[in-house]
Amino acid sequence: CLECGKNFSQKDHLKTHERIHTGEKPYKCTVCEKRFNQRSYLIVHERFHTAEKPYKCFLCGKSFCSNAHLMTHQRTHTGERPYQCPECGKAFSQSCNLRTHCKIHTGNKPYKCFVCGKSFCHSSNLTIHQRVHTGERPYPCSVCSKCFSDRSTLVQHERTHTGERPYACAVCGQRFSQISHLMKHGRMHPDTSDPAGVY
Repeated sequence: CLECGKNFSQKDHLKTHERIHTGEKPYKCTVCEKRFNQRSYLIVHERFHTAEKPYKCFLCGKSFCSNAHLMTHQRTHTGERPYQCPECGKAFSQSCNLRTHCKIHTGNKPYKCFVCGKSFCHSSNLTIHQRVHTGERPYPCSVCSKCFSDRSTLVQHERTHTGERPYACAVCGQRFSQISHLMKHGRMHPDTSDPAGVY
């Protein structure tokens, strides 16, 4: 690549990479017209419209629209956290969570609430916070129609209907619907170095 010097073994791979620099997005969704720089990204995106979820977790049966989403989900079962903070060593299952965490060390909180003045290091956290003021709850439960201000709270709530308990204690095997419940339970195993490990 003439722009950044990165090398590729195939010309097609170079051409796809160069779109990062040019901003070219030749693949367009026929439903919402959102554009993508790779065809594979478009295919995954279109499954959000069709609700197609061909990738199934063999441990709990939950399905996903892409293999990447499935692999991320499976870390809730295995406890794998491959993304580690170079500053404090804290590990995460997703790279986006690591990026958000790293901003804590810089102290930079550029996203400020115009209502109460509270600042946040990530724009998504500000968006969720602002719903406290607006009362907006855009995430409805598909079972009972109860609405929530953020997706993570909705996911936790839906487990009360499905009975899903993806977090398991590595010591005794007891399962929990929320990671916070697992961590609290872990205090029952004081002689173990990692009592709240998950698998």
